[in-house]
Amino acid sequence: MVKYAPKGSHAVPESLNLTFGALADPTRRAILSRLAAGETSVTELAKPFEMTLPAISKHVKVLQRAGLVSQGREAQWRPCRLEATPMKAAAAWIEHYRRYWEQSFDQLDDYLREVQSKEKKHGRKKR
Repeated sequence: MVKYAPKGSHAVPESLNLTFGALADPTRRAILSRLAAGETSVTELAKPFEMTLPAISKHVKVLQRAGLVSQGREAQWRPCRLEATPMKAAAAWIEHYRRYWEQSFDQLDDYLREVQSKEKKHGRKKR
């Protein structure tokens, strides 16, 4: 499903909205950082946090809905693992705007050099 942004802007897939929503919370980012080191249980994920196991489980469910975490089953153990693919789409979306800002700053730099050059030619003092 694609939700459309205002006229003239790019359509943003719902999956990207879910990814950014999941990444917006510092607890969920910390969970992803931990999972980058390897799979582990929700109980282990909860240890460094001062919150209940059900609260951590809710965070994990948000990450699962965004496709950032999957949970397997090995006997009684249900390991969580990082699924980084959705972050690739988020990084690509951000990259588009990084290039935009770099171009904007380059244009501003060119403009400032032009203004400074004109000031030197006309003998104006720098502030």
